[in-house]
Amino acid sequence: DLVKPRYNSFEELYEYCYRVAGTVGLMTTPVMGIAPQFSNEIEETYSAALALGIANQLTNILRDVGEDTFRNRIYVPLDELEKFGISEEEVMSCSLATPEGGTDERWKNFMKFQIKRARYYFKTAEEGVMKLEENARWPVLSALVLYQQ
Repeated sequence: DLVKPRYNSFEELYEYCYRVAGTVGLMTTPVMGIAPQFSNEIEETYSAALALGIANQLTNILRDVGEDTFRNRIYVPLDELEKFGISEEEVMSCSLATPEGGTDERWKNFMKFQIKRARYYFKTAEEGVMKLEENARWPVLSALVLYQQ
């Protein structure tokens, strides 16, 4: 956050998400425990935990685009903005609203694309929740469902 105010591609953004949120999922999995009947699916369970961290961070990024501009930051991938015909300057000036008070179609389509990606990671995470110890499932599943809304 302090040294990199832009991410050129999703690959770069993924690395950031991994470092700030994916590792949280990885670190908390042993604390919550994997249910004994899934002890042969450890890798899948950790992959789901990582996906939940990525999904949560992507959600934070999408929620905070406007706020981040005040800190001279754009976390969404610049190459994907370009793909949707949106310039960095438009994001930084918060000029993607229409004169009628609506939202620019390019921005709507861009955000739909980003939301679809986040939902993919949430879906991947959801598959691993039931592999956790029984007493850890409800809090993790609750957080997963609530964070998506």
